Amino acid sequence: MPEIFQYEFMNRAIIASFLVGATAPAFGVFLVLRRLSLIADTLAHVALAGVAIALITKAFAPLIALAATTTAAVSIEELRIRRLLPGDAALAVFLYGSLASAVVVISLADGFNSSLFSYLFGSVLSVTSTDLWWMAVLSIVIIMFMLMFSSELAQITFDPDLARINGVKVHLLNLGLAVLTGATITVSMRIVGVLLVGALIVVPVLISLRLTHGMTRTVITSSMVGIIVAVTGMIIAYYADIAPGGSVVLTAILLLVLVETITFATRIFKRKVVHPTIGEHHAHSHETHAHGTTHAEVRDKRFHR
Repeated sequence: MPEIFQYEFMNRAIIASFLVGATAPAFGVFLVLRRLSLIADTLAHVALAGVAIALITKAFAPLIALAATTTAAVSIEELRIRRLLPGDAALAVFLYGSLASAVVVISLADGFNSSLFSYLFGSVLSVTSTDLWWMAVLSIVIIMFMLMFSSELAQITFDPDLARINGVKVHLLNLGLAVLTGATITVSMRIVGVLLVGALIVVPVLISLRLTHGMTRTVITSSMVGIIVAVTGMIIAYYADIAPGGSVVLTAILLLVLVETITFATRIFKRKVVHPTIGEHHAHSHETHAHGTTHAEVRDKRFHR
C-alpha cells in the first residue's frame, strides 16, 4: 500500500477531493455557458465573511458560511431579476462588500490565525468525517437536481426567454443553481480554500468544452476532469508538502494549458495537411483543363484537314 493511504486524514482528504471534484464542475457548466463564472468568486468571498463571523462568535463556521452564501445567492438573483441592479453590478457589490466585511471582522478578531488560514487556502488536516457527510449529501442533492431538471437547465442556459415561454420556471431554477453554488463553496473550502474554490468550478469546464460537444457529455467530462485534477493535486500537495488548494488549482490550469496547446497544434497541422491537398487538386484540375484544350485543338485541326 502506498504511504499516502496509510494515514486516515489523507484518506479523508482524497475522498473529499473526489466528491468536490465531481460536483463542483458539474453545475459549473451552466454557470460558464451563461457567463456567470464570477458568481463563484463572489459567493466565495461571502463565505469568507461568514467564516470570519463564525470565528469571532465561536459558532460552527460551515453553517454560518452556508447561511451567508445562501442569503447572498438569493439576494443577487432577486436584484438581477427585478432589474434593480445589473447582474455584474450586483455581483461586484456583494464581492467587495463581503470582502470588506471579512477584513473588518478579522481585524476585530486580532488578525489571522491558523483556523482562518485553513479556510482561506485549504487544509487536509481540517477535513473531518462530518465534512465528508456534508459533501456526500450535497453530491446526492446536486445529482438529483441535475437529473430532474436537465432539460430545463439546458433551456435556461441557451435561451432563457424561450424557456420562459415554454413554461419553465426560470427564476426558481436560477435560485436553485445559485444556492447549490454557495453550498458547494461552503463544503469545498476545507479542501481548496475559499479564495481558490471558484477555479475548481470553472477551469475543468473550460477543459471539457475543448474536448467534447453536447450538454450531457460536457457535464460528465467536467466531473471527470474535476476528479482527476482534485485527486492529483491533493496527492502532489502531500508529497511536495505544499498547500492543497494551490496544488489542485495549478494542476487544473496546467491541464488547461496542455489541452489548449494540443488543440492549437492539431488545428495548425490540419491546415497544413488540407491546404497542400487543395493546391494539388487545383494543379491537377488546371493540368486536366490544359490537356482538354490541347486535345480539342488537335480535333479541330483534324476536322479542318
